Amino acid sequence: PPQPPLDQGGLGGVPILQNMSLLVLPGEMIALVGASGAGKTTLVNLLPRFYDPQAGQILIDGIDIQDVTLNTLRRQIGIVPQETILFSGTIAQNIAFGQSYYELKDVREAAEIANAHQFISGFPDGYQTWVGERGVNLSGGQKQRIAIARAVLLNPRILILDEATSALDSESEALVQEALERLMRDRTVFIIAHRLATVRKADRILVLEKGRIMESGTHEELLEKGDRYARYYAQQFNQSGVLN
Repeated sequence: PPQPPLDQGGLGGVPILQNMSLLVLPGEMIALVGASGAGKTTLVNLLPRFYDPQAGQILIDGIDIQDVTLNTLRRQIGIVPQETILFSGTIAQNIAFGQSYYELKDVREAAEIANAHQFISGFPDGYQTWVGERGVNLSGGQKQRIAIARAVLLNPRILILDEATSALDSESEALVQEALERLMRDRTVFIIAHRLATVRKADRILVLEKGRIMESGTHEELLEKGDRYARYYAQQFNQSGVLN
């Protein structure tokens, strides 16, 4: 939670985030919605200190995140990005990315939670299958489940999820969503939301516009209010439930 109000600089000296103050409770799921450039990605990127605010503070349990080491901070934060990057190595090494030590049984347990174990076991070399350059090609849904397994193995207190906008086949979509729901349990979650189901389940929705929080509330509260979110919802959510 930023306290005092947070400013994050942008191009030409114009702040991307302006006078932002936010208190998030442990275990709360926060969905971030808004047009491209509204500040959603900037906000979540401040948590692991990919960059620092020009003014204000970010506190976790009352401690300024700039007062702890990057390694300590980032071990508390798991990230499932929109596009999963795999490096050249085995599937096990990719799941254990960032871990100084791991056991294969822990990697397998993480993959099972992420609905990835079945497809991994289908390869002749299983978890020792090589991916990346000169390795096997994985589908978008398979890559997403590798990223989820990565976050499961890290076991973070805080989770940042940038929902993928690319369409998956219905089976992959169901497997990914089920895995994400398992991952999000008992964690503080920030989601850059692109799916109708996500915003409906969120404890709180933040509507960002030009770097400011313009509205905050549940899906039902904001629809009843009939302001920005209601208009945004009507304009952006199509019949398939995907935010364009």
